[in-house]
Amino acid sequence: MTKIFCDIADISLIKKFNKKKIVKGFTTNPSLMRKAGAKNYTKYSRDILAITTKPVSCEVFADNAKEMILQGNKINKWGRNVYVKVPITNSKGKFMGAVINSLNKNKVKLNITAVYTAKQTKQILGKIDKKTKVVISIFAGRMADVGKDPLPEFKKSIKISKKYKNVDILWASTREPYNYIQAKQLGCQIITAPPSIIEKIEKFGKTFQKLTKDTVKGFLLDTKKSKFKI
Repeated sequence: MTKIFCDIADISLIKKFNKKKIVKGFTTNPSLMRKAGAKNYTKYSRDILAITTKPVSCEVFADNAKEMILQGNKINKWGRNVYVKVPITNSKGKFMGAVINSLNKNKVKLNITAVYTAKQTKQILGKIDKKTKVVISIFAGRMADVGKDPLPEFKKSIKISKKYKNVDILWASTREPYNYIQAKQLGCQIITAPPSIIEKIEKFGKTFQKLTKDTVKGFLLDTKKSKFKI
């Protein structure tokens, strides 16, 4: 079973999607927080965590290992359902293995983000135990955006992480509803998607005949509204 997480930081949408059984958790990042209008990162994150008992990923935003560890330990105290989101590297491309290892040793639940390769997955597995929860977020959509096939990296990552019962592979940067089907077929434990895509996933099941009729009706309606003539 591939769990669906909602990728959002808007408080009103989190309240709405928290009521949906299909949504099993939430992921956020500093960009989503800014878009949602957050002014105080700590307070805003705590407000989100107060809404739901489902897992919520909140990201560190330091760019060096020492500060990331400090921020990670602080975030970990915000709630029982919080996952500390840590980038696989800093902005200079340095692997944050020391951060992952330190927080993991402190029994901090982690979401390792901005992962693109099975090689990076292997690096992460070398820094964690087999007990504390770890989510590895592989950015499928961003790979596809630049002409790279994400599927081989997922297959290899899922294969090498199977011995770790505490590790979940997450399909990130979802671009279309069909990505949910792909994630299920691969065996990803989680997919995170924005609200608009989750709402489309909820409507899965239309027949090809129904799709054809709905499409033609849409064209017909637009021509009438436009008062087109030939």
